[in-house]
Amino acid sequence: MDGRAAGYRPARTLSVGTEIRRQLTRRRTQLVFAFLVALPVILFLAFRFGTDGNDGSAQNETDAFVTVAKSGAANFTVFTLFVSASFLLVVIVALFCGDTVASEASSGSLRYLLAAPVPRRRLLGVKYAVGLLSSAAALVVLTGVTLAVGAAAFGWHPLVTMTGDTIEPGPALGRIAGVVGYLAIVLLVPAALAFLLSVCTDNALGAVGGAVLLVIVSSILDQVTALGGLRAVLPTHYQDAFTGLLTDPVRWDQMARGALSALIYAGGFTALAWWRFLRKDVTS
Repeated sequence: MDGRAAGYRPARTLSVGTEIRRQLTRRRTQLVFAFLVALPVILFLAFRFGTDGNDGSAQNETDAFVTVAKSGAANFTVFTLFVSASFLLVVIVALFCGDTVASEASSGSLRYLLAAPVPRRRLLGVKYAVGLLSSAAALVVLTGVTLAVGAAAFGWHPLVTMTGDTIEPGPALGRIAGVVGYLAIVLLVPAALAFLLSVCTDNALGAVGGAVLLVIVSSILDQVTALGGLRAVLPTHYQDAFTGLLTDPVRWDQMARGALSALIYAGGFTALAWWRFLRKDVTS
């Protein structure tokens, strides 16, 4: 006998389905997904009723990017993902993963979960998995709704690449799927960082804000050219490498480095989170 109560099974203590249902019933989650659905509509209205801002000067690169965004659903989707990737999606991912353990601790329910008893490894695994699933769902919802709004508003036309080439709508969907896949990998960094901070603090807002702040600092340092090659080790250095999919032919080199960098950082932060929580004295 190992001291367990009859019928006790650790794998049955906290199911992924139960945690997903809890996540979906939270007002915060509902507001996040409502905003992601509304964002493409807001952008369309801005394009539709906004002015071109043409003051007679030469059109800059940003103006050209906006103009291309209105040329079809594929370009509209790429534009939306581009402007969302560096901050909005980082905040959402940090919110889902940084609120995992810290929210339970701040409400005083964490020690009761562990006394249920839910094994610490299972609690971490389930909550982290649901946080990552919620983040992935947010990325997919934003992409899907943007494609639908773009198709209805601007039609389904070829994707215009950054080199001025065009890609037919069918293959363009593959390029967009590649962008989404790369963003999912890169966003593992703020996800894992927020998760690490979540097990180190009882303040969910601190975990979310800390992860976002560190990503912002990394992005600022990446703009300091005096750092030279040291910028390549920053976790945000390759965050825009998905633009390699928007050229013809595709440039894979920067994306490969970015994916490897993101996996190393995410793996390190996740391992530290596990190590810290398994040794933490939980009192809240």
